[in-house]
Amino acid sequence: MTAAPTPSCSACRFWLWAIVLLVLPFALVAAIRFLPDRPVTYDDPVEHFKYGSTGGERNMGFPYWLFQVLPDVCPEMLPGKGYASLGFIFEPGRDLPVGMSKRRHLGIDRVFLNCAVCHTATVRTSPTAQPILVSGMPANQLDLMRFQKFVQACVNDRRFTPAQVVPRIAEKAGGLGLFDKTVVYPLGIYLMRDGVAGLLGRLRFIHAQAEWGPGRVDTFNSAKAIFGVPFEHLPKEELVGVSDFPAIWNQAKKQGMQLHWDGNNSRVEERNLSAAFGTGATPKLIDHAAIARIEGWIATATPPAFGKYFPIDAPLAARGKAVYDATCAACHGKSGSNFTGDSVGKVTPIAAIGTDRGRLDSYTLQLAQNQGMLYSADPERRFRHFRKTWGYANAPLDGLWLRAPYLHNGSVPTLWDLLQPAAQRPKIFWRGNDLYDPKHLGFVTAEAPGLFRYDTAIPGNGNAGHEGAAYGTALPEADKWALLEYLKNF
Repeated sequence: MTAAPTPSCSACRFWLWAIVLLVLPFALVAAIRFLPDRPVTYDDPVEHFKYGSTGGERNMGFPYWLFQVLPDVCPEMLPGKGYASLGFIFEPGRDLPVGMSKRRHLGIDRVFLNCAVCHTATVRTSPTAQPILVSGMPANQLDLMRFQKFVQACVNDRRFTPAQVVPRIAEKAGGLGLFDKTVVYPLGIYLMRDGVAGLLGRLRFIHAQAEWGPGRVDTFNSAKAIFGVPFEHLPKEELVGVSDFPAIWNQAKKQGMQLHWDGNNSRVEERNLSAAFGTGATPKLIDHAAIARIEGWIATATPPAFGKYFPIDAPLAARGKAVYDATCAACHGKSGSNFTGDSVGKVTPIAAIGTDRGRLDSYTLQLAQNQGMLYSADPERRFRHFRKTWGYANAPLDGLWLRAPYLHNGSVPTLWDLLQPAAQRPKIFWRGNDLYDPKHLGFVTAEAPGLFRYDTAIPGNGNAGHEGAAYGTALPEADKWALLEYLKNF
């Protein structure tokens, strides 16, 4: 016969169930609040490119409202008003700039950079014209170094405390709940301070470099930071690897070519996964489905035609085609859409091309070997094609008119300047303008407020090379103008 439960056992069960019933609603509410991992999505592929997630918010994401109030907390640390003064582009009706995505993660909306931040810019056809947004072109107005330094300085500032920041968030958000006001955002402030300190501690090399200016980044010294490289002990020549953001159209046609400025990889997929690290998308946290959508768009995306906005002298361009075919086609392709040519997508040794070698020297054999380990737990995605090279790759010229300034480091302001011997190229010019110069094929480089003074004498900024008969600098002036007119068709 089974003994009847003792009063004490019955009481235990009662209190156990009472606790469960009390805790369960709180656990359910917490799960609903903190478990979702949900990016903002877009059906249109271009909108997805501009604002879609790569997964980096999970790792590097700023709490949305903290990102929004940073310019209000430290306004004097910016060159002008808000993030726009750093070259971020805001479309009408948007609360985030082009190149920034949002994801609901760990109970709050978090935002971070995506691919478009480095590969979207605006163009103005006249001083009074409205800016034209062009996805896929180099972000020649974005000052990424200054953004990094602003975030670091503001987050480390004595004003970045819950007492000063949370009321600003409440005001901007139109109010905060008690839990958000007393727990979520105060904790977020401390976590953001720790996270930024850790990230920019690894990126400390930027404080030893000259200002990059808009449209430029040191890609592979940033990559070394992933592996904890001791920058203080690296050779000086390895520390200056600043180069321009590239254009990213027609990626499917470029499969198998030597990619990146120095041609260190021949697979588009690896190039894209490598670039995703710049958006905070590590192997464990990357959103592969979202990346696949971006890859699908850039595979066939094409640049806008110069002739849509400016006239082209057809007879002069026809003369220029013969000059191009004889001088440029072997290295850069038959046209802006036909990339066939004996040397297209292949590396020209540095001794032959003669351009600034800073970017080349910054990418090392050791880094190439380390990159091979990044996806070691995922055999299908493991990097197998990174190689150390000894020169710069001959790139196709699709959308050439929108790629100014020229050479890998953006040291030559216009295509007309590139057709001159280095001694005749501008030594100093101003970068960051979106006003276009259709005669010389480049952006207007005259000094103006808000622009960046580019000095070719600074290490890594040299404008020599790409000279001689093989590169068009010895052509008669009439042939140069004809060639320039033909290149407007690319």
